[in-house]
Amino acid sequence: MTVPGLPPTVVTLGETMVLLHPADPNVALAEARLLTMDMAGADSNFAIAIGRLGVRSGWISRVGADPLGDFVLAAIGGEGVDVSQVKRDPHPTGVFFKHRDPASSTTQVLYYRQGSAASHLSPDDLDPNYLAGALLVHLNGMTCALSVGCAAAAMTAFELAPPGSIRSLDLNLRLQLWDVARARDALSPLIRKADVLLGTVEEFEAFFESDVAGEAMVAAAAMGPTTVVAKRGSRGAIGLIGGVPVSHPGFVPPKVVDEVGAGDGFDAGFLTALLEGCSPQTALRWANLVGASSVSVPGDIQGYPTRVQLEERLATWPENEAFTS
Repeated sequence: MTVPGLPPTVVTLGETMVLLHPADPNVALAEARLLTMDMAGADSNFAIAIGRLGVRSGWISRVGADPLGDFVLAAIGGEGVDVSQVKRDPHPTGVFFKHRDPASSTTQVLYYRQGSAASHLSPDDLDPNYLAGALLVHLNGMTCALSVGCAAAAMTAFELAPPGSIRSLDLNLRLQLWDVARARDALSPLIRKADVLLGTVEEFEAFFESDVAGEAMVAAAAMGPTTVVAKRGSRGAIGLIGGVPVSHPGFVPPKVVDEVGAGDGFDAGFLTALLEGCSPQTALRWANLVGASSVSVPGDIQGYPTRVQLEERLATWPENEAFTS
């Protein structure tokens, strides 16, 4: 949600691409003859999701000076996200395809983003005055995989975050783009500056070289973040907040259609609750509810709930049985 004249409460940055996927999600990509055009990116997904929950959000990036860039800006701005800091670039807007793999029944993605406009993001694209009023600066690790300039821009965003604000990072490793060793080198400096660190259980275990999620989270907290949260997909999430373990088993959505974008929604739910001073348990409930809402419809952003829908579903959607490990 953007209010004219007011700075964003939350600032994020990173790449958003044009998304193409079969109009019929049950048709394999190789056989599809009709594709739906949308846009998606971890950072803009997050900005849209948190905006629907009533938090003013702003997104910093670069898009091509092309019709696809026009499409991306119109779509994200139309969702109420402030796009005033997005620059047009002579390089093309990135594109990716999303489809269901018939063999595994899982969602797969194909990236066509090398040399894209957003990969030319740099610290010069950040206006210190724009971040001066932010209560939260949120980043995702995938941004740092795109280029040296993108990694430097991410670090600059944390450095420009005003005193007292929350700096959050989602590991979002995306090993299609780099390996764990390179990710560890690039993301460790950000983790040391972060107040909140999020990621999947698998990402924590890979990044911190442990096959036990709890041990990986302890190692993460030792680097500096006071809040560490590991997502478990349909099984909810576990957290280590101020050294205290918390968990929530997750919600059962009416159906599961498309899992991509759920993690970005989870982050938005969790961080909205954090900004409002809610308890860790409440923050995990909100996070899991937004994530579960996301998977119930096609597309990355279409399922993100409004604040009214969040409250309704918290009261009516069933929770999974509690887990013990």
